[in-house]
Amino acid sequence: MSAGDEELAKDLGPLAALTIGVGTMIGAGIFVLPGTAIESAGWHAVLSFVLGGAIALLTAFSASELGTAMPKSGGAYYYVNQALGPLFGSITGWANWLGLAFASSFYMVGFGQYVQAIVGISGSLSLGFVTVSPVKMIALLGAAFFVFVNYVGAKETGRLQNVIVGILVIILAVFTVVGALRADLSNLPAGKGFTPLVTTTGVIFVSYLGFVQITSVAEEIQDPDRSLPRAIIGSVVLVTSIYALVLLTMTAAVEQGFIAEQQLAGNIAVVEVGRLLLGPVGAVALLLGGLLATASSANASILASSRINFAMGRDRIVTPEINAIHNRFGTPYRAIAITGGLILLFIAAGSVELLATLGSVLHLIIYGLLNIALIVMREANVVDYEPSYRVPLYPAIPILGVVLSFALIAFISPTVILLSALLVGGAILWYLAYAKSRTTVQGVLPEFILERSETMPDAVVSAATSVKPDGGEYRVMVPLANPEHESDLITLASAIAKQRGGIVEALHIVTVPDQTTLEFAAEQFDEEKKESQALLDAAERDTESFGTPIEKSTIFSHRSFEEIFDAARSHDADLVVMGWGPESHGSPGRIESAMDDLGTSLPCDVVALRNRGFDPDHLLVPTAGGPSSDLSAEIATLLQSEYGSRITLLNVDDDREAGQEFLENWASERNLGEANLRVEGGDVSTAIADAAKDCTMVIIGATGRGLLSRLLQGSEVVEAAEGVDRTVLLAERPTDRSLRERLFGRR
Repeated sequence: MSAGDEELAKDLGPLAALTIGVGTMIGAGIFVLPGTAIESAGWHAVLSFVLGGAIALLTAFSASELGTAMPKSGGAYYYVNQALGPLFGSITGWANWLGLAFASSFYMVGFGQYVQAIVGISGSLSLGFVTVSPVKMIALLGAAFFVFVNYVGAKETGRLQNVIVGILVIILAVFTVVGALRADLSNLPAGKGFTPLVTTTGVIFVSYLGFVQITSVAEEIQDPDRSLPRAIIGSVVLVTSIYALVLLTMTAAVEQGFIAEQQLAGNIAVVEVGRLLLGPVGAVALLLGGLLATASSANASILASSRINFAMGRDRIVTPEINAIHNRFGTPYRAIAITGGLILLFIAAGSVELLATLGSVLHLIIYGLLNIALIVMREANVVDYEPSYRVPLYPAIPILGVVLSFALIAFISPTVILLSALLVGGAILWYLAYAKSRTTVQGVLPEFILERSETMPDAVVSAATSVKPDGGEYRVMVPLANPEHESDLITLASAIAKQRGGIVEALHIVTVPDQTTLEFAAEQFDEEKKESQALLDAAERDTESFGTPIEKSTIFSHRSFEEIFDAARSHDADLVVMGWGPESHGSPGRIESAMDDLGTSLPCDVVALRNRGFDPDHLLVPTAGGPSSDLSAEIATLLQSEYGSRITLLNVDDDREAGQEFLENWASERNLGEANLRVEGGDVSTAIADAAKDCTMVIIGATGRGLLSRLLQGSEVVEAAEGVDRTVLLAERPTDRSLRERLFGRR
């Protein structure tokens, strides 16, 4: 997990959020592609940019709803993976990753064109059997530089990005105003018809990539319920308007044939139009703007690719090892290096139009799947799906978004379609051969189908079954804080993971003051990093005797206790083994805090260890039959398998005969027939304390009583834990409870 996944300060206002969206789109596309578009479609190039914006706008509506419902890193990949399952998640993740690499390559070739126009380099360079043009050589060197910049961790700040966006908007605004004053509609070149118009839209669609990235900072936006949709939708509308005006100005402000001449001469059309309208100053301004736009776009795309890698690694679509952090630079160096290698390869092998179109097609696939994801989340009536913004005119808008996104692909070059199909096929094969046996994410759509298998067509059920993930080791997450208790927590977690054939994930949460940004902390808190690494290395040594695989990670967060449960959700943990500290009793007798007890459910099974020496020789399991005592029984059984523990089951009931019958049935149903059965009367906490004297460890389930009752009268669970001098494990299993049941308990 990265700092971007945590609870960040909400310091982005509506304008700042809008700037992020505009900044991801106002870039290389408008400075590189207008000449190509006008040459291909005539004045219909204006309509191509409008059509591209309209398709992007349809997806922007869907992204806004999904973003307010699921503000998680990974953007479109995360939404598709959650809604449609990991097969489509694999397609979306790979398409996003490679699409960004193709887009970065296109941006860097544009960068090479602008540098060549400024410096005036001519000729070509021979490298053995390959001859490289000056543009491509500059692009390769520029790409290598930006990959290196990201590798070592240097990056542009948000303030610098805002300045660049501001400069670009001013340059385009002046260009448009001056051009409008000289515009003559009779100068418009003839439109070339519907097919060239749509085909050109596929080429220039790369100019609309990135607006979904606004959702990745949803947690930092003030009033996200209103500001997030406005930023996403507003950025698309604003950018589309700018693009259309720039194209209209270019075509109407110069005589027919001028742009075609510049394209034929190998010049940059927008720069030459600027030179004609504004003289040398205009040419220099547009050259500067193009240089900034291409460089900024390329750097932003390389930076974004590491977030996609992280999200895919988190879900085990690719190996989490790809997100390994460099010891010195603190960057995901492997992911950046692989992406950089792909970018250099694409620059060497592809033309401007090919790179732009491949980037466009892959993102059209993503946007089509994203709209389908929205429909699935709506129609499946997912319990936790509660967006604060809803798409208007549902389902017309997302259906139109699906149809237009996929239909546009049909008008693109057959070669590009074939290459894109091969990449999608590769993503499917990758899922079947690698990710299917490792990922645990089921997806709403496959679950919906399999739960209704009796009423669904056999072919649909068969398809859902064949791609259902069957891997993902049983994951035991251990949040570590105190070195004194680390060994016992890891021992308990390793024993359970070993018996389940699973994996231990050691997690250290570094708590950061609210006044300090998480990003700054992750970069600057060197001492905390060293302490965290030492704690995690000790945990790894403690797992060695069990032969259990271990993963280690550090999270910088403004929270501590609450962050554990967010991490469990995002890491798909099956069980959390944690220390039983003072914050665990905000809701007496349960593990979560009082507020969480009222408003949320635990993400998975949780065991809290109140440590008084880890000795699993003789286990006491008090039970009254609740779901959490079922978890207690499971933990006891696993420890018995690992250590040969003796188990005593305890029921407190003044009717000894009824208590004995209950225990016999309960033990039999849970394969604990050989356990010692003990029935006591009287006070629950006293009975547990007396029975614990003959045992070495107590495993007790969380109470089922309501919060109000526990706050007013206390909890037997807490009283029992405080009344014994043995190690106590408090086990809690997530259950669905209404607000009334949370307050007053079940009847």
